[in-house]
Amino acid sequence: MNTHTRMVDENGLAEGADWASIQGSARFYHYGVYGALLRSQIELSLLEYPSANGLRIDVLVAAASFFSAAVDGVRLERNRLSPFEYAHLQDGSSYVRWEGLGEFLVASDGSRIACRRFDEAQGEAFQVYLLGQALSFALVKNGLEPLHATCVVINGEVVVLLGDSGFGKSSLAACFLHAGHRLLTDDLLVLRESPAGLLAYPGPPRIKLFPGMARRFLGPIGKAIPMNSRSHKLVIPLSEDKICTTPAPVRAVYAIESPRLGSEPGIRIAPLSSREAFVTLINNTFNYVIVSADRMRRQFLENTALVHNLQISTLAYPRKVSALSSVRDAILMDLARPDAKASVCES
Repeated sequence: MNTHTRMVDENGLAEGADWASIQGSARFYHYGVYGALLRSQIELSLLEYPSANGLRIDVLVAAASFFSAAVDGVRLERNRLSPFEYAHLQDGSSYVRWEGLGEFLVASDGSRIACRRFDEAQGEAFQVYLLGQALSFALVKNGLEPLHATCVVINGEVVVLLGDSGFGKSSLAACFLHAGHRLLTDDLLVLRESPAGLLAYPGPPRIKLFPGMARRFLGPIGKAIPMNSRSHKLVIPLSEDKICTTPAPVRAVYAIESPRLGSEPGIRIAPLSSREAFVTLINNTFNYVIVSADRMRRQFLENTALVHNLQISTLAYPRKVSALSSVRDAILMDLARPDAKASVCES
């Protein structure tokens, strides 16, 4: 056995994996997502278009022995908020595993992701985790700071909906789709500065919704599949008329309040102070298990810049399906105000 993959330091961190053993000569598919070019050995439910940003990430298929060798002797961690097990290895790579779905190893520089789908996992569900949590490790290692957000495009500009799982981001986005607007990304957001300003990049052409919500706003859901065995949420592919496939400038950010805090009867949109906005952005980072000093410093600087350059407001509303169209209209009214950054909308 390759001793390089088995060496462990005094902290129990494995030294690294034998990446050369899985590079192979298999055919690669090329996709664009989150502003990166994915060169993948497996076919993905993504559009085949190139990225213009020079960021390339290889997605490689590996056998169980590759992963067991890489993490041999390593104690896996489980954050109290996370549904997965993970470990940071001595060479800077990261291992992450979901029960019943699959396992991944992300190279230290974020240039490669090795993956293995477990036999019981459906392909589309596996891709949700590959193109979400697993890919977030690679994005962070490439110097990007993904946010936990769902975005819709309104009149060519991006409206960002921030919030934790279960806060209603996707349901509200589906209401916007029903009104003819388009989805840019669901769950993971990458922002990048450009000469044209701050741009948001498109994610996979799908949305995750509960069956009733999906039928109400999207109609028939014949191609939907369960997200995982522990959730009733469905992964629903979207047609081209419901998605935006190019980066677009960010117009505004709305941080959805926790449903547990919803004691007010109406819809409330209020601007956040700089301090509140900064804390909100930190709380909505997509990947919270990479906590190196370099990353913390980068997060501080980038979120400080976002606070000064974006309209960031809090959004509270009744958790009723019948209220979503009124929430959508309140957001559209807020966006139409001459000085939207200083606006407060109550209804």
